[in-house]
Amino acid sequence: MIYLYLFYEFFKIGLFSFGGGYATIPFLYHISEVYGWFSGLDLERMIAISSVTPGPVGVNMATFTGLKSGGIFGAALATLAITIPSFVIIVIISKILKKFKENFYVKAIIYGLKPASCALLVSVAIEMIYSKVHDKFAMGLFIIFLTISFIIKKDPLFYLGITGIIGLVLKLLHFI
Repeated sequence: MIYLYLFYEFFKIGLFSFGGGYATIPFLYHISEVYGWFSGLDLERMIAISSVTPGPVGVNMATFTGLKSGGIFGAALATLAITIPSFVIIVIISKILKKFKENFYVKAIIYGLKPASCALLVSVAIEMIYSKVHDKFAMGLFIIFLTISFIIKKDPLFYLGITGIIGLVLKLLHFI
């Protein structure tokens, strides 16, 4: 039965998460609460690992969730489920793209979906930050690197890598 739920949830995520891999985070947060397949800490780790591993972030997170909850078959099923809607939609769009490329309504829908995706991401980010407020060191590190990232424009992976190295070094030295 878990495989049916895995397929259903990730098919739904693939169908409705508009805006890239990080747009899957609100859906994954919901899954963690409803099914308990992974904890909030697992979700944070999943986001970090999916961000630095090759491949689309959403697909990486689906694979991780499927593996954690249903083994190898669950990983394959969740990965397939999240990619099917995109594949079908792209095939359909490619067939009719020329006809609707400059369509007012299509542009308006996409224009409206972008801020909605951003709002979902912000809500999850606020929830994740709120869950870490008790960790003053993590919050300090977050604020420092957020500020630096606005001043020195670098790839976000650069900052992710630097903070990961800092966390590893401090953990090895037993500071955190």
